[in-house]
Amino acid sequence: MHRLLRAAAGALVALVAAGVLACTFALPASAHVVPTSSIALAVTDDDVTADVEIPLSDLEAATGLDLGDYTQADVDENADAIEAYLLEHFEPTSDDGTEWSVSEGDLTVISTGDSTTTGVYAALETTFTLTPADGESTDSFDLGWDAIVDTVATHTVIVTVTSDSTDADFSGTYEVGTVQRDTVTNEVEGLHVETGSGASSAAFLDMVALGISHIREGTDHQLFLLTLLLPAPLLAMPPSAGVRARGRRWAGRVGGVTAWRRIGATTLAFTLGHSITLALGTLGVPVAETWIEAAIAASILVAAVHAVRPLFPGREALVAGAFGLVHGLAFSETLRALDLSGWHLVVALLGFNIGIEVMQLVVVALVLPPLVLLSRSRAYEPLRLLAAALTGVAACGWLAARVGWANPVADGADQLGDWSLPALTALWLGALLALVVGGARRSPAAGEAARPSRSGG
Repeated sequence: MHRLLRAAAGALVALVAAGVLACTFALPASAHVVPTSSIALAVTDDDVTADVEIPLSDLEAATGLDLGDYTQADVDENADAIEAYLLEHFEPTSDDGTEWSVSEGDLTVISTGDSTTTGVYAALETTFTLTPADGESTDSFDLGWDAIVDTVATHTVIVTVTSDSTDADFSGTYEVGTVQRDTVTNEVEGLHVETGSGASSAAFLDMVALGISHIREGTDHQLFLLTLLLPAPLLAMPPSAGVRARGRRWAGRVGGVTAWRRIGATTLAFTLGHSITLALGTLGVPVAETWIEAAIAASILVAAVHAVRPLFPGREALVAGAFGLVHGLAFSETLRALDLSGWHLVVALLGFNIGIEVMQLVVVALVLPPLVLLSRSRAYEPLRLLAAALTGVAACGWLAARVGWANPVADGADQLGDWSLPALTALWLGALLALVVGGARRSPAAGEAARPSRSGG
């Protein structure tokens, strides 16, 4: 009876915990990166022009307005309320706290985004003119923007300077920072703008944070890496054993150090691959968006099949690097939209890449230890197979949707991130349970009883 209960408990833990490998660590998350707002500043001696772009879905969520189908007519119908909301949440001030005057231009609906990263979506475009009091400088001020982020916790506003007639050394668009919600204090972090600061440490750290957010909020990129973790603790029957390819299977397990070495090499290769094409895509290399998006879904499907039966044992790093080239082209759209150049682009690329790698390492650190522990239990095989099956189904749904066949499987897969934290908790609880059960099985009394029979046999 005890053995039956233990097997049932192990199977239940496997069913629940498997969900983490079909999820991400973002709340909420989707197959695409969550769209951001952008504010592009043009600085002169007299004033600052701010070109603002806001996803209409987030504007609707923040204001509570019904914007219908996000058409120009829908926005025009609610223009007064939208203008009032935006002006209420845009209060720039000089360094000494003196308020600037703010005037707003027309509200225009545009189609923007990218099918590979954010998806194509409707956005509101408008222009503000920010004018300081007489004698106040335009080269240093508090932006005073908290629209959308005051309500939508996951929203980010990227702020750039696109021109500056006060700076004789201006060398092209640069990012000055982001406006977002502090996840600890739950308060909106203000942004202080200093022109000429495009290569500052603050701008670099902002790009690191943007890279972290990009991975945290993108289900498909994480799912590829997570699925490659599944067989990391296992051994595959090698071709040299005389077994035909179709007869290969995962058998036995490797030590924790070997598992960490494997996934470390896989993660590094994936990083190198996407770093190359991230730079090329940002610099303007043409991207076949539909095919890149489909290739990302295909990479997840290949990883899922490999988790069930070895396709490329010992070559996970090589495959991760190759598919990293594909994923990097998708990453590039985020930086391409900022239109950076020169040293500012170098700083942005470096910071963004570091952020991506940091988040990938966090994912590995959270998931690989419990997988190594569970690999020693009977629960691991059903866990691995179920997780691979769920991933494969999600990948098939995404692949079909990305070549033009909309389907409910893809829609459901986009929402997998909602279950990430409960699934991660279940994964760790399952690993701890496996550790306790395994320790009880290897009790001192049992060990003492086993030793004489081995020496005598």
